[in-house]
Amino acid sequence: AGNIIEAFGNFVVKGNFIVGLVVFIILVLVNFIVITKGAGRIAEVAARFTLDAMPGKQMAIDAELNAGVIDELQAREKRQKVEGEADFYGAMDGASKFVRGDAIAGILITIINVIGGFGIGIFQKQMSAMDALELYTLLSIGDGLVSQIPALITSAATGILVTRSTAKNNLGRELTGQLFFSFKAIWILAAMLGAMMFIPGFPFLPFFTLAVLFGLAAWYLPKLKDSFQSVLEEDATSKTPGFPEAKGAKADTAAPAEQPIEQLLKLDPIQVELGFGLVHLADESKNGDLLARITGIRKNFARDMGLIVPPIKVKDNLQLQANDYRLLLKGEERTKGQIQPGQWMAMNATDSKEILKGIPTKEPVYQLPATWITAVEKKNAELKGFTVVDATTVLVTHLSETVKRNAAEILSRQDVQHLLDHLQDTHSAVINELIPAHLTVGHIHRILQNLLAEGLSIRNLPEILERISDMAPHTKNPDELSEQARQALSNAIAKQWKGEDGYIHTLSLDPEIERAISEGIRKSATEVALVLEPNFAWKLVDAFSVAIQKMTASGFHPVLVCGPQIRIALYRFLKSTFSDLAVIGFTEIPNSIPLKNFAVVNMPDAEKGSSLAT
Repeated sequence: AGNIIEAFGNFVVKGNFIVGLVVFIILVLVNFIVITKGAGRIAEVAARFTLDAMPGKQMAIDAELNAGVIDELQAREKRQKVEGEADFYGAMDGASKFVRGDAIAGILITIINVIGGFGIGIFQKQMSAMDALELYTLLSIGDGLVSQIPALITSAATGILVTRSTAKNNLGRELTGQLFFSFKAIWILAAMLGAMMFIPGFPFLPFFTLAVLFGLAAWYLPKLKDSFQSVLEEDATSKTPGFPEAKGAKADTAAPAEQPIEQLLKLDPIQVELGFGLVHLADESKNGDLLARITGIRKNFARDMGLIVPPIKVKDNLQLQANDYRLLLKGEERTKGQIQPGQWMAMNATDSKEILKGIPTKEPVYQLPATWITAVEKKNAELKGFTVVDATTVLVTHLSETVKRNAAEILSRQDVQHLLDHLQDTHSAVINELIPAHLTVGHIHRILQNLLAEGLSIRNLPEILERISDMAPHTKNPDELSEQARQALSNAIAKQWKGEDGYIHTLSLDPEIERAISEGIRKSATEVALVLEPNFAWKLVDAFSVAIQKMTASGFHPVLVCGPQIRIALYRFLKSTFSDLAVIGFTEIPNSIPLKNFAVVNMPDAEKGSSLAT
């Protein structure tokens, strides 16, 4: 090896160690400053941007999984691909540091060899200073040149691998194509190897063998070019192991598959859009549990309401403010809000007079006065009687209440068919009796929508259908049938409004008002409506407003009890003004649960008489 290094040094620098030193410094500078530093910077920036993009990619995968676009296995494969990409760029960033260290080590080793050789030549070999400097400097520079060429090749390979990492084909395929599809490069390589075997001190046989092999390859290569090209093009249509992975295109010029226009017509039933500052709430790698809580919402609705909520899609929206979010149903915005990630919302549910340090706000569902506070202030707020929840809970509660208030709209006819198909296995008798002999799926859909619109669970679907089937031979009006279904749910209705003292505290109607409302009932084949004289309607709303305010101030939820023949029409008349008012019929209350009348909704006799006279 020493003879080869000496021969290489004599060949390159012609025995002049000054020339060798200049050549060595040039190689080191090119390696260290140009190639290694550039490749390291590219790898560092790529790794940083890849890691920054990971939360968005993970959220997109989780959103697709939550929306049912992909299954669990596909989601796992996509996550592994994202993790592999991050690991690749991180490894390349680290590898560039090793290559840079190798370049620095080459410089230091050469300097140490020169100093050490100079000392050995003078003190051990009894050489003159000039002879020792010339000999050992030449050997050290020769050794440095020999070691720097592989280091230069390694640095260049690192730079190539990093800079072409976004290419469609893997590195092996591209190198094969560039080397073996250009036979001129192989001829040049064979000629260089042939010339090197004549350098004094270089071994003849290895260079002769390599020169002959590459010469034969260059001569035979044009004959294999066509078959090689076809094999690589065929292989490019499938995925290639390694990283980065081929995308499956037949050729670089192949046009991407166009998305069917019909896909543009698809609307997500429920969608949550997040501002940039809230994206991390859906990123499990950053302890974001938003997607898990959304899955919990769907399970809770299935268990409590009997409604299978469709997949809820979560995506980012750069048009929103950083901490804003909005909730969409079938592509239309229903509500929006703003939360402060990393802070806590303290709600003044006990009407406390204390003032907390923070950002004043309102709870988005019930509009309670609240304050965004830091974790330091959290304990103090709890001690003062405030209800404290984190930012994700605020968003999830807002979403849950929005879904509950719009459950009737969310339930589709296809969902009803799915519920009926599921029930067919265990309650085929009632379904076969009812559908299609008396009712259609559309009738059942309307009935279930009426129940959900008033916050009633449809989980006990067999009992609802059995009650409907008793009346279906007599009427097909969905409103009338939904009133019959409510009687099957009387225990659930009573339990919903029963107070802690065991009573249902209610409002009742003056008999004259109830008679006037009954006269305004209009029935059609598909619905029941209420028609009132406008002046009487306004005064009736005012009377309800007074009674409901008094009842709410006393700590009771407003519940009105009336006759079953006017219940649904009166509820629809009042719900736009009094969204929290519950209207129940006398026949929907079990005998075991007593009523306690809070007040009678009444109007002055003069106003009542004049209103009814018209």
